Amino acid sequence: MYVAMNRFKVAPGSESEFEHVWTSRDTHLRDVPGFVEFHLLRGPAHDDHVLYASHTIWSDYKSFEAWTRSEAFRLAHQNAGGNKALYSGHPEFEGFESVQTVARG
Repeated sequence: MYVAMNRFKVAPGSESEFEHVWTSRDTHLRDVPGFVEFHLLRGPAHDDHVLYASHTIWSDYKSFEAWTRSEAFRLAHQNAGGNKALYSGHPEFEGFESVQTVARG
């Protein structure tokens, strides 16, 4: 399993607009080979930003890497530059390969 995360510092007062941008867009992920699931997470609020993270689970790193070079990736990110006013700084990417999984049951 591979987890791809982006951390976003969202300007105070822009939370609703940021969430709307993410929840109303077509992610183009559902039919991508190796895609498992996606989560948009809201974190703690600070004086200068609210922390968010996008959290995508892939079957393996190769599937994630192939997606980053795909047409689905280009389509999902085609309007990303138009929302810069919502952010404090650039998103921070973090990728993780699974070492251990503990499942319920």
